[in-house]
Amino acid sequence: MKKVKPVTNIFVGNLESSVTEGQLRTIFGTYGAVETVTIVKDRDTGQGRGFAFVEMANAEEAEKAVQSVNGLFLNQRPLRVNEARPKPEDSRKNHAGRGRDHRRHRF
Repeated sequence: MKKVKPVTNIFVGNLESSVTEGQLRTIFGTYGAVETVTIVKDRDTGQGRGFAFVEMANAEEAEKAVQSVNGLFLNQRPLRVNEARPKPEDSRKNHAGRGRDHRRHRF
């Protein structure tokens, strides 16, 4: 059985809307191999929502990247970088009814 290498998922916040995946890949690539870069976009406008996730395969490289990139200025904004927290299993419970109910849009 092939052993799966765990990846470290890194949260990158305070992004300016024009930041590209290539820019983030270049910045984090300085510290090690970048598996994926995902800029979270608004589903309606397609604009960046101000944060992204970077996955790195090597935990030591990821930790060095988090420490080094946190506070780094990109497009006149200081980046907020930390290891991403896992998403709650049932995120709807945490919103206590404040989530989007698409049924209300029916005519």
